[in-house]
Amino acid sequence: MNRTGFLGCMITVMRKELRYFARDRRTFLLTLLTAPLLYPLMFLGMSKLTSLRTENQLDKDLALPVVGMAQAPNLVAFLASRGINATEAPKDIEARIRAQKDDVALIIDPDFAEDWHAGKPAKVDVLADTTRRTSDVQVMRLKTTLGEYSQSVGALRLLARGVDPKVAAPVNVGTRDLATAEAKRGIFLSIVLPLVLMLSAFIGGSHLAMDTTAGERERQSLEPLLATPAARGALVSGKMLAAVTVGLLSMLLILLSFKLSASMGTGAATSLDVSFAAMGKLLTILLPLVVIGTALLTCLAASAKSMKEAQSHIAWLMMLPMLPGYALMAYPLKDTQLWQYAVPFLSQNQMLVKVTRGEMPSATQWGVYLLASLGLALVLWGIAVWRYRQERLAISG
Repeated sequence: MNRTGFLGCMITVMRKELRYFARDRRTFLLTLLTAPLLYPLMFLGMSKLTSLRTENQLDKDLALPVVGMAQAPNLVAFLASRGINATEAPKDIEARIRAQKDDVALIIDPDFAEDWHAGKPAKVDVLADTTRRTSDVQVMRLKTTLGEYSQSVGALRLLARGVDPKVAAPVNVGTRDLATAEAKRGIFLSIVLPLVLMLSAFIGGSHLAMDTTAGERERQSLEPLLATPAARGALVSGKMLAAVTVGLLSMLLILLSFKLSASMGTGAATSLDVSFAAMGKLLTILLPLVVIGTALLTCLAASAKSMKEAQSHIAWLMMLPMLPGYALMAYPLKDTQLWQYAVPFLSQNQMLVKVTRGEMPSATQWGVYLLASLGLALVLWGIAVWRYRQERLAISG
């Protein structure tokens, strides 16, 4: 088959698959609109919950159970001046914290007053369950306030002895943060957004990719297609191109919905760079992943005897885009080494993080990323073509 015939056959197959897919209106609309409607709601909800947490745990007064309040009246008064109101703790305060009835408590040592008057360090203990994130804001707020009290009292003691408090701080440590404003605003989104986009791109065209092979095989409509003189490579390419088209259309709708949510939301949602240039860079990064996901799903569907068997692969396939994010949480890597841009899923994660931070990947990084992604897609396409050339593919059951 000549080049014109190959391309013509590929386009014909693609149009046929898209037309058949569009006939099932419910599946068509669910595939295209579920993620664009769900993800913006998720980001707006997360932004609202973050604002509520700040209002409830930082801005409002904190009721603090205290054991031994009578030992440190000055400390209790200082806490009250910072919006932390001490109350007498019940005897079962430890059990209450374990049961999540209270988040944090303060235990004042029985020898606090004696050590205080003797000029010795007076001991207090912050009682909390550090494995529960519901208490981390209150614990941080209490520890910060106790640190302020300790520094102020220490300074007053030095002044009472005729000593300048600056003597106790021989080194003045400051921090010069070199992070850009875009990176600071996008620090939360640089963790969540790449995972969401990668997962959507990887399995965006999954239903069509599986239905055009495993579904047709189960319906016994694949055998007549394979009996035509059309090249198997053209058939595979047409089916994959149809699934890639659906995946890209879904990604485009998702990015547009993010743009809309950024204009409507508050907090983290407003930190999204929703310019068309940024959307174009994200789409360019995700395009190879759409192709890789479609090619891999086509290979797996070609080995499945039914649509149900093909769909069983989705569970572990969804884990693949998540692995780099989990690995980087445990062992962060600098994104300067080129080998990272040749590793599937890790490369997409690093590229997306750069863009969400307001940075631009270098030309070398773009080149390595695109070549490695294209190479992997070609390998998977070749495997799918090889599978299509096997006669037993047309046999169902």
